[in-house]
Amino acid sequence: MSSDGERDETTLSVADTGLGSDAPAAPSRLALVIAWCSGGPDRVGEVAIIDPDETWILGRGEARPGGGERRMVFGRQRPSRDVATGSVDKWATGRPVDGKGISREQLRVRVRSGALEVTRIGRCPLSVRGAVVDQALVSPGDVLTLKGQLVLYCVRRPAALPVLRLFPASAVGPFGDADAHGMIGESPAAWALRERVAFCARADAHVLLLGETGTGKELAARALHALSPRAERPLCSRNAATLPAGLVDAELFGNVKNYPNPGMAERPGLIGQADHGTLFLDEIGELPHELCSHLLRVVDEGGEYHRLGDSRPRRADVRLLAATNRDPRALKHDLLARLTLRIELPSLDARREDVPVLARHLLLRAARRAPEIGQHFVEGWDGDGGEPRIDPRLMERLLAHRYAHNVRELDALLWRAMAGSTGEVVELTDEVIAELGNTATRRPAAATPGAAAGELSAQALREAIDKHGGNLARAARALGLPSRYALYRLLKKHGLDPAKIRE
Repeated sequence: MSSDGERDETTLSVADTGLGSDAPAAPSRLALVIAWCSGGPDRVGEVAIIDPDETWILGRGEARPGGGERRMVFGRQRPSRDVATGSVDKWATGRPVDGKGISREQLRVRVRSGALEVTRIGRCPLSVRGAVVDQALVSPGDVLTLKGQLVLYCVRRPAALPVLRLFPASAVGPFGDADAHGMIGESPAAWALRERVAFCARADAHVLLLGETGTGKELAARALHALSPRAERPLCSRNAATLPAGLVDAELFGNVKNYPNPGMAERPGLIGQADHGTLFLDEIGELPHELCSHLLRVVDEGGEYHRLGDSRPRRADVRLLAATNRDPRALKHDLLARLTLRIELPSLDARREDVPVLARHLLLRAARRAPEIGQHFVEGWDGDGGEPRIDPRLMERLLAHRYAHNVRELDALLWRAMAGSTGEVVELTDEVIAELGNTATRRPAAATPGAAAGELSAQALREAIDKHGGNLARAARALGLPSRYALYRLLKKHGLDPAKIRE
């Protein structure tokens, strides 16, 4: 895509590959995801997809023989593979929920008017969006709690996830755990991202990673390198914002011995170090345009460059991975044209159903760094693993919170919760309540990228941008969009220039 937003002939969007979330998918249905479960903490992330033509009973244990009701069961939804290439984890056999405080017939659930009508028929109190109720209409983004027993999060899910074609089965970890490249998540967005990364890794073209701060751009870059034909060669990483303007040539291209000063050692520079490997430049959007020009020849086919003080040209075979949290159109247009592939990392708000599995991972990571945390907050802590004990009220609030800094912010909230907890459970402390604000009854945006985006008018876009002082990230969140890039696309659709809206 060129700087004016039009597609450039040299640019291949991942959407063109037919992979991941851009591939034809099964129609989405309303679903409930387990976010916390007293009867089985290992069941976090399991999902029940609701058939709109049935009435479902959620309750403890198996259905009574001859009872006739359709029992709600939760299973581990994951992509499958073609038989020829082997299996990943197909849909696990569903099981009903468990918990001593849950009645055999606890909730009646059916689809009505595009939402879930949930009716309490058992003894365990039900709350929805923080309010105790006997009946409620539940939409994507709502949190349901059976007091002390179960926390459920309402989403939309396809009946089956698209088949994985490129992400290797050997890299897939156990359900809810990080994969071999450190990526975490069981949501459709997380699996689509894995497939996109695998495609781009094999393509061996330059890649631009787009995403808000804290979405894992560096993690994705490392996975891109590890899955590429260059995996055995070096991966050199540098934050472009830290390249000094006066020394950028020396940092990128190196220098010959005794140049520019006598006694200077010969340096290969980042380009030389990454020869036949991968160079990852984070925050490429912070690099001034005149400095971007220095990269153009070396990222072209042939990879020609000069070390400082050297009269002869050198050549390097380098694959460039660049990352930014800015509008890609802010990059120098000729450098942007050379970044052939694009990967947009979803915000945490766009895959909020992954908050529980991410929280589990982050708490275990904290325990490995500080074993006393594991001994205090992790059931069955063996020095490496176990099941973190977390207050269901904290999980409710984490699911309702809107994240400005994504996983990085979730990690910080959990550390603050641990620091203020007095028992053996990671609690909803006063400090965390103050940090989260009044989110108990506030419904977040539906965690389906592009949900209802087509319904947003040009006037609604103008008002949101003006209300938030021109900050597109905040305006996007207020509109219920998964990222600022979704807002950019809508602005383009309506022919709006964000720079002129507030003039």
